Amino acid sequence: MTEPRAIALFLPNWIGDVVMATPAIRAIREGFPGANLFAVCKPYVADTLAGAPWFQGVLSWNRRGTNEETTYSVWKRLRAEQVDAAVLFPNSLRPALLAKLAGCRRIVGFARYFRHLVLTDRLYPVRGPRGELKPHPALLDYNRLAMELGATDPGVRMELFTTANDEAAAEAVLGELPVGTSIVTLNAGGAFGSSKHWSTESFAQVARSLIDDRDACVIVLCGPSEREQAAAIARATHRPGKIVSVGACSVPLSIGLTKALVRCSDLLVTTDSGPRHFAAAFDVPVVTLFGPTHIGWTETWFPKAMHLQVEVPCGPCQQRVCPLGHHRCMTELTPAMVIAASVDLLRRFKDEPPEASRHVRRLIPLAG
Repeated sequence: MTEPRAIALFLPNWIGDVVMATPAIRAIREGFPGANLFAVCKPYVADTLAGAPWFQGVLSWNRRGTNEETTYSVWKRLRAEQVDAAVLFPNSLRPALLAKLAGCRRIVGFARYFRHLVLTDRLYPVRGPRGELKPHPALLDYNRLAMELGATDPGVRMELFTTANDEAAAEAVLGELPVGTSIVTLNAGGAFGSSKHWSTESFAQVARSLIDDRDACVIVLCGPSEREQAAAIARATHRPGKIVSVGACSVPLSIGLTKALVRCSDLLVTTDSGPRHFAAAFDVPVVTLFGPTHIGWTETWFPKAMHLQVEVPCGPCQQRVCPLGHHRCMTELTPAMVIAASVDLLRRFKDEPPEASRHVRRLIPLAG
């Protein structure tokens, strides 16, 4: 088959999934060096990939956005760029229909949600013996899409970039803290739902311990809707001058700022949310608190990651709100567990010289 002149990548709708798609994106870029590559994505997804050298253009697609972001505008742009191949990272029907209407000769995607008739290259998800979806890493599914198009195996190394503005904003935040032994970022938020949340006091206990025992400086990350939560963690830590909430700083909040702060950290402690994957993309050690979500869906084999999850009879339930109301999967995950994992990672990847820690592979513990 003739190599495509222009390829549209319809990117995932979740920030973390976009990061997990970066090996596949990079492989497509390298596999088709003569093709123009266009990202079609939500506006905040574009922010996640800002600074990446892979695309000739980024088309923001948002039904409630500006005139340039409507389905009609994106369709016109795809037609004008003569896009003749599309890779669909989301599983919904709309991207498949848009690719078809835009004249794409090849449309690669998973045959789900009644769109199999639109696809030219159909892939199928991993299922169990009764036909149920099995927990399977999204990163590997994204890699399958790239290989179906014709790229070589992308591997599992995720990658992100920052811009000069991102770095300048991060420097302004860092300027509000003294120089400590370690820079630790905390991420308490997440768009999934309340079932992923860990308590303010628990995060504060972790921050106090790392400040007192490791002479760390702590930065609490947040988005615009999470300012109060981040401020509450900083207040409850009771270590003024050693912890700062990004929401209280005089810089605009953005995904780019979060990326830059994670990049310059020695450790990230986070719920199972998008910034967890920022750490892996920038080779920063990360402790992830798993509650209702199954680790198998988002495994990335990052060697500097510690996944913590308590075993409860009802989980992982994959529900946005705890259906039983007790939230045990998160409340039984104690600050002591998180502190121990954090100190372990700091000792192994900060205190030891790079030669000693470069090849360490940490098995994922199930804390309980």
